[in-house]
Amino acid sequence: MPSLRSISLLTCAAALLAAGGAVQAEEKSPWMVRVRVIDVAPDESSTVSIGGKATVDSAIVPELDISYFWSDHVATELILATTKHNVGAVGTALGDVDLGHTWVLPPTLLLQYHFAPDAAFRPYVGAGLNYTFFYSADAGDLDTIDYKNGFGYALQAGFDVPIKDNWTFNADVKKLWLNTDVTINDGVATADVDLDPWVFGVGFGYRF
Repeated sequence: MPSLRSISLLTCAAALLAAGGAVQAEEKSPWMVRVRVIDVAPDESSTVSIGGKATVDSAIVPELDISYFWSDHVATELILATTKHNVGAVGTALGDVDLGHTWVLPPTLLLQYHFAPDAAFRPYVGAGLNYTFFYSADAGDLDTIDYKNGFGYALQAGFDVPIKDNWTFNADVKKLWLNTDVTINDGVATADVDLDPWVFGVGFGYRF
């Protein structure tokens, strides 16, 4: 029959192991960085004052994402990428018009829920807001063109698969709702354009 001293030693050892496990859990960093290659594919619709419709091409670029885990299941993610898109208008009163190109920067902040943070397959969903900047626009066949910045919404779904140590493989799809008011030749013509791109991405993540 174990002595009182043996029971005490076993109890202390168990307490120390539990405390060590708690310390180890606390040392798990809340920060995660992902790098993806994304395909930004606009799903555009528009109303153009001179008739016709706007066209916007796709772009493939790198994307940087910074996540902070508030708990095992809840995280926020900041998405940073910028893309260049060629823009045109077809079927207008002036025929088909080359509207040049514009750069788009839509930093997006998402609140995520991670369903199985310690599993071999780790799906998540997210929702959030973006603010879209348009810059370095070229007017193409026109004299001037101006794109108005604005807020939009975003939804996200994806998964992580652990590879080794702190590394994971990631695949992700996002739907962004982006709208801009376009002013052409100082107001001679205008357009209301919904870009609403799908963003498909694959890459790798690192949990610090």
